[in-house]
Amino acid sequence: MPRRTVRLKLTLLYGGLILASGVGLTAFTYVLVAQHPAACATIRSDVTIAHTCVFSVVGGGIGSTRTVVRPGGVPPLGPRQLRALQTRIAAQAGQSRALVVRQDSAELQQFVVLSGIALAILALVSVAIGWFVSGRVLRPLRTITTTAREISATSLHRRLALPGPDDELKELGDTFDALLGRLEHTFDAQRQFVANASHELRTPLARQRTLVEVALEDPGATAQSLRATHERVLAAGAEQERLIEALLALARGQRGLDRHAPLDLEAIAGDIVATQQPEATRRGLSIATALGPARASGDPRLVERLVANLVDNAVRHNVAGGLVHVETGTSGGRALVRVANTGPIVPAAEVDRLGEPFRRAGQARTGGQDGLGLGLSIVSAIATAHGATLAVRSRPAGGLDVTVSFPSGTAAPPGPPAPAVSPPSP
Repeated sequence: MPRRTVRLKLTLLYGGLILASGVGLTAFTYVLVAQHPAACATIRSDVTIAHTCVFSVVGGGIGSTRTVVRPGGVPPLGPRQLRALQTRIAAQAGQSRALVVRQDSAELQQFVVLSGIALAILALVSVAIGWFVSGRVLRPLRTITTTAREISATSLHRRLALPGPDDELKELGDTFDALLGRLEHTFDAQRQFVANASHELRTPLARQRTLVEVALEDPGATAQSLRATHERVLAAGAEQERLIEALLALARGQRGLDRHAPLDLEAIAGDIVATQQPEATRRGLSIATALGPARASGDPRLVERLVANLVDNAVRHNVAGGLVHVETGTSGGRALVRVANTGPIVPAAEVDRLGEPFRRAGQARTGGQDGLGLGLSIVSAIATAHGATLAVRSRPAGGLDVTVSFPSGTAAPPGPPAPAVSPPSP
């Protein structure tokens, strides 16, 4: 049996429709022809009788005593002769009617035979036409299939670019091209991410190896120098742990949510601010809060990481004597958390790129020890997993203003309004 391809199905469909139409038309014609000859036979029989009766009855009927006069001066016929003539005429009319019926029956049989032959030819022609038409219709699909088989991870730049009218198949081809574009962008970003991650992991590993080799090759090494070397090795190991933990958080955020639980953004932000307060004090920064009720739903650990990254970035990338503003609340039926800070001026063109992994303002990767360049990448991934909206804008006086708006969860109980605290002033 041939494979049940779409082309075969369309061929059978087209052929079946044409053949069914032919059968219906033939049956309808047969009914009309079968009824029409019967009426014609009656008419022809009546005409035959009329032409056979070469006499005219004048006055009463056959049984009357009136005489029947034949035209042309022929001697009149008596009632007995008239009755005999009428009997012969009726017999001849019956024979004529039977002859017409037999002739019409033979014509109908011939019509059925010829119609069967025509339908057989129509079936073959309809299958051929259906095969041809379905092939023309499915040609763009074959192009899509062939191109999709040839495209691999190294040739995602190829596109179908289907020509023709703007129909469903053209729309399918354009959708496939858009999908290839997104895949190409994703693969490029993944390659760049792997390259940057490899570089960031290689740096502390190389530092550890260098420290150990120098300590081993030093003939005058003392316990104090070896202790210092081990402390530096431990510091490099801690840097690796921070990077790996950040990569795992990014991967979890991009994977999506495994569970949903009620979230209290007010409590989460309060805990994070309390944790970051010593570091902010050490750097000479002030943290101002305006924490209002904000309930949402999601993964508490991921949301804690999101808020922690926002506050940590605001503390790290700031200026001496600067300010960090942390705010929670609801707006438009959505729960939001907002973190703003003073700091270096960030060009508007760089803002959209800060969400890329290992990206800092003006730098392709961190290259230093003050941050890993994954903070906003993790925030963006976690926000996307929660269906939240991330808005990042640069402040004219320097620093960033970041707002994450979550779909609202359980309604917050009424309470006193949070004190109004202005964001960092220019």
